[in-house]
Amino acid sequence: MLQITIVPVTEYQQNCSIVYDDELRLAVVVDPGGEVEKIAAAVTELGVTVEAIWLTHGHLDHAGGAEAAKKQFGVEIIGSHIADKMLLDNIETTAAGYGLTGMYNASPDRWLEDGDLLQIGEHEFQVLHCPGHAPGHVVFVNHANKLILMGDVLFKGSIGRTDLPGGDHQTLLNSISNKILTLDDDYQFICGHTPPSTIGDERRTNPFLQ
Repeated sequence: MLQITIVPVTEYQQNCSIVYDDELRLAVVVDPGGEVEKIAAAVTELGVTVEAIWLTHGHLDHAGGAEAAKKQFGVEIIGSHIADKMLLDNIETTAAGYGLTGMYNASPDRWLEDGDLLQIGEHEFQVLHCPGHAPGHVVFVNHANKLILMGDVLFKGSIGRTDLPGGDHQTLLNSISNKILTLDDDYQFICGHTPPSTIGDERRTNPFLQ
């Protein structure tokens, strides 16, 4: 079975996800925005082996702890799309502008493209490039379990903000329409902040999608 433990990190309460195969005890850490010691404690408690770090996008609250997590677990950083390189190269500068410390620039070992496939044990995830919130934002979809690791594209009752550098409102709406809403209503998603939801609930009730 595919399991998820959510570890809220930083003052932004970003949903860092530990996604793992509960038979093989293999895991990935998705969007370690910071407080890596907290993430590491959760990994130890679960008794899983982290195989990689996946990034949905390059904003500091999602990627600010990626390099520390890479050192902690001895694994590669995978993602996001190369269009986020400027964001990832400037995490420290951006954090300083907000008066934040302990966040570091991230250098992915592998960039992702739309349609790429990633594995956690026997579980396959399709990569969807969904720009708009960030130019290189990607989403991870496990079709077998109808599960989406959404990042900040779509939320319960809302969508990602588009007023940050590289954001564009119409581009985000196009990504949601062309990549996310093509999936069935019973797909559940874990987003970067706030509780999970389903595609069907958002299709019916999200005011930004009406």
